[in-house]
Amino acid sequence: MSRYLIQSSHAKEECLKALDEVLAKGASALNKFEWGCVAGDHTGYAIVDVENEGKARELVPAFLRGKARVVQLGKFSPEQIRSFHKAA
Repeated sequence: MSRYLIQSSHAKEECLKALDEVLAKGASALNKFEWGCVAGDHTGYAIVDVENEGKARELVPAFLRGKARVVQLGKFSPEQIRSFHKAA
């Protein structure tokens, strides 16, 4: 499993369509997202643990997938950071 950040923006006019499509995937899919819509930022945000980027992208409403931002996340250890300095 890998961890991904999903940012899925939509226009104000697309808000209900986006919410309905996520809800259609089930309450567990809806629960993965935080929404900025009430603040005027029509974006769904999620951090998910899935097999690959494709699986993360499947959580995004189909009509928004092409413009969604999906980024694989990772952490660095102190040792890795020190090795980066040595390699620089």
